[in-house]
Amino acid sequence: MLDNLNWWEIGALLLLALLIFGDRLPAVINDGLRLVRNLRNMARNATGDLSRELGTDIQLEDLHPKAFIRKHLLSEEDEAAIRKPLQGVYDNLRADVTGVHDELKQVADAADLRSDGRRSTATGAAPAPAPRPSYDDAT
Repeated sequence: MLDNLNWWEIGALLLLALLIFGDRLPAVINDGLRLVRNLRNMARNATGDLSRELGTDIQLEDLHPKAFIRKHLLSEEDEAAIRKPLQGVYDNLRADVTGVHDELKQVADAADLRSDGRRSTATGAAPAPAPRPSYDDAT
């Protein structure tokens, strides 16, 4: 939760909290911790009640609607039936992208062959640049 804050920012927040709440700061921290404990207990009780009502073992992570439906309401055949139309679209798109990738690779290879043919000499090294004329020679 505090991954984005460095030690200076945490210290500044603590100092600001001390300035705002003063002598009441320990009571405010205690109330905040009690609130967090109560929220955890409420979530734990809700998952326990759902588990008893549905007759399955439900974890807190399973309460996300997509995960809940996938795990508890759909069978494997239902999930496969839902995925089948999208799988065809995915396969077509993947084939198109692979074809474009192969064509780009061929074009890049052809461009490299032409540029290598111009640069190489009999020794395989690049030719030396021609000497530049100097303005001192002309005057």
